[in-house]
Amino acid sequence: MTTPWLAGVDGCKGGWVVTLVEAVGDDVRVCAVSQFGDIMALPEQPRIIALDIPIGLPARIGADGRGPEHAVRELLGRRKPSVFPVPSRAAVYAKNFSDARRIALATSDPPKSCTKQLFMLASKIREVDTYLRAVPQAASLVYETHPELAFWRLNGGRPLPEPKKVKSRPHSPGLALRRALLAKDGFAARAFAQKPPRGAAEDDLLDAFACAAIARRIHAGTARPFPDPPLRDEYGLPIAIWA
Repeated sequence: MTTPWLAGVDGCKGGWVVTLVEAVGDDVRVCAVSQFGDIMALPEQPRIIALDIPIGLPARIGADGRGPEHAVRELLGRRKPSVFPVPSRAAVYAKNFSDARRIALATSDPPKSCTKQLFMLASKIREVDTYLRAVPQAASLVYETHPELAFWRLNGGRPLPEPKKVKSRPHSPGLALRRALLAKDGFAARAFAQKPPRGAAEDDLLDAFACAAIARRIHAGTARPFPDPPLRDEYGLPIAIWA
């Protein structure tokens, strides 16, 4: 029987950086695609896609936010600011940041605005949300994860003491720590030491590898969702971060 391929995916300037790994084995392939749907058409046809982007968008946001962010932030120590609060679907689909803030306030209880960091991801969130609602069979293959929670898992359930960036610039100690954790998890150093694909940065590549590590755990049945069990939005899409 052919060993299935799995994918870890992170957004990047050029689109999406994809780390493809065998479910059992050490073959690793890296590529970049411009559209999320292109991942489904890759020759490897990944059976599981662990993705660093919010999936499942509630119509209204309650006191605990969307749910997953509240469940994982306190696990991450000083890395918790990397988990941005996600507003309602209507706010994510707003035409501009001003509208997103206004709609977020109107669709949350207690009222909570949309952050600039989250709105900068809105186009990618919309891209994935639109695809999964148009191609519902793909929703069973795609799992939301988060690189910092993935590295928390690789670090034995402990938050990382070093950030990957400082003042928006690569932070060498933080990147070295993440490379060491990936190597400890079984990835060959040469795999993530390669030059990132065009349109992706070094930290994007490492994040995609971390997502791939969670894809392997999902396939093996050793990953868990936050919250557990996952919530669902009005379209039936799951709302949970896996690690």
